[in-house]
Amino acid sequence: MENPMQHNQSKLFVNNMMESAIRIGLLFILVVWTFDIIKPFVIPVLWGAIIAVALMPMTQKLERALKGRRGLAATILAIAGITLLIAPFWIVSSSLFEGVSHAIEVLQSGEVDIPGPTQKIADIPLIGGKLFEAWALFADNLEKAVMHFLPQIKTAVSAAAGMLGSSLGTLVMFIISLAIAGGFMAHAEKSAAAVSTVAVKIAGSHGEEWTTLTAATIRSVLLGVVGVAFIQSILIGSALFTFSIPAAGLFTFIVFILGIAQLPPLLVVLPLIFYVFSTHDSTAATIFTVWVLVAGVSDSILKPMLMGRGVDVPMPVILIGAIGGMLTAGIIGLFLGAVVLAIWYELFMTWLKAEEALAKPSDAANAAEDKLVSAPAPATESADS
Repeated sequence: MENPMQHNQSKLFVNNMMESAIRIGLLFILVVWTFDIIKPFVIPVLWGAIIAVALMPMTQKLERALKGRRGLAATILAIAGITLLIAPFWIVSSSLFEGVSHAIEVLQSGEVDIPGPTQKIADIPLIGGKLFEAWALFADNLEKAVMHFLPQIKTAVSAAAGMLGSSLGTLVMFIISLAIAGGFMAHAEKSAAAVSTVAVKIAGSHGEEWTTLTAATIRSVLLGVVGVAFIQSILIGSALFTFSIPAAGLFTFIVFILGIAQLPPLLVVLPLIFYVFSTHDSTAATIFTVWVLVAGVSDSILKPMLMGRGVDVPMPVILIGAIGGMLTAGIIGLFLGAVVLAIWYELFMTWLKAEEALAKPSDAANAAEDKLVSAPAPATESADS
C-alpha cells in the first residue's frame, strides 16, 4: 500500500512538471511569434547598425564642423549615402533599358547587320572555336541562330528579369538600412551603451573589449572590401562607358559583385579586352587594356591603405561570408555575410589568443618547478682539520 505522503509528493512533482512544460511551451510560442513579427526588419536593422558603426568617425567630424549638431550630421550622411546608391543604380538601369530598346528597334526594323568574327576570336584558348561558330551563325543567319539558341536566350532573359527585380528590392532595403543607420548615428552614445551592456552580460569581462574589436572589424571590412570593390567598379566602369562597351552598366555591376566576393575582376575584363581588340583600332584597344588592367590590380594598393591596422581577415573567410550571405539574403547578404563572418573570425582568433595567454603563465610556472626539482643539491663544504 502506497504511503499517502509519497503519493502527495508524486502528485506535486507531476503538477510541477506539467506547469513547467506549459510555461516553456508558451515561452517558445511567444519567441516564434516575436521572430515572425520582426523577421522582415532583422536584416535592415543589422545592416543599418553596421553602416552606423562604419560611418561614426565621419559623423563625429561632420558634427564638429556643424557645431555639435549630431542629428543634422547623421541626416546629411544618410541622404548622401542614399544618393550614392540611387545614382549608380539609375545609370546601370538606363544603360540596360537603352540597350534593350535599341535591340528591339533593330529587330523590328529588320535591318540587322552583325559584323562577323575575326580570326582573333577563334584564337582564344578553350572557347575560341565555339565562340567563333556561334558568332558567325548570328552574323550569317540571325533567324536560324535565334531558333537554335532559343532555350538559352529564354533562360538568359528570365535570369536578367529576376536580377532586375532583386536589384530593385535590394535598393529599397539599402535605403531603409541607411535611414536606420541615420537614427543609430544620431543616438550613438545610447546605442553604444546598450550594446556594451549586452556584450558584458553575454561575454563577461571581455564584452567591452570584444565590442571595440567588432567595431574595428566592421570599419576595416567595409572600407577594405566593399570600399575597394566600389572604387574598382567605378574605375573599370568609366573605361567601359568611355569606349561604348555594350551593357557597360551590367558589366560594372558584375565587377562590383566580384570585388566584394574577393574574386578578380579580370574574369570580366579579359573577355572585354578581346572584344575591344576585335572591334576597335589597336591604339584605342591598347589604351582600354592598360586602363582596365591597372584598375583591376588597384586593390593590391588600395587594401593596405583602407584596411584597418591589426585586422587581417583571410580571403577565404570573406569569400565564404559573401557567397553564403548572398545565398541566404540576396544581394544585401553579399555585404552582410562578409562583415558578419569577419567579425566572428576576429572574435574567435582573439578568444584563442586569450586562452594561449592564460596558458603561458602556468606553463612557465611548471617549467620553473621542474627546473627547481631537477637541480642538484648544493655541495656542503667539509671541515678539514
